[in-house]
Amino acid sequence: MSKLRVLDPASGDPFELALRRFFTPVAFDADAPALKMRVDVSEKDNAYMVKADIPGVKKEDINVRIDGNIVQIDAEVNREKETKGNGDKILRSERYWGNISRTFSLAEDVDDSKVVAKYADGVLTLELPKKALPASKKIAVQ
Repeated sequence: MSKLRVLDPASGDPFELALRRFFTPVAFDADAPALKMRVDVSEKDNAYMVKADIPGVKKEDINVRIDGNIVQIDAEVNREKETKGNGDKILRSERYWGNISRTFSLAEDVDDSKVVAKYADGVLTLELPKKALPASKKIAVQ
């Protein structure tokens, strides 16, 4: 007689199933999806306002680039090294570390000389003034 049996979650002792789940090794997802940078963009008459959630980042690890109407935000998320003493071990680690980036375009060009960027409590706030369009000239017809 074989001692192997098919595990059918619908049958069997619920206590035994709970114990099996408890002692089953935790699966780690090595290919976890990258951290998503969530962005809100609003528009005023003369500027765009951008709020980007970038938790766990130091402000010196954030780079903002503007090229006309294209805005690119890059950040490096660093995870502190965890050391465990007295035989402790890490059972699960899901915090992301690495580079994140977000690029988007706006309807009008940005005056990059007047951009204001602030970072507080994990939120990057950008005030992106619209580039003044040159006034149209009336040309006299001769």
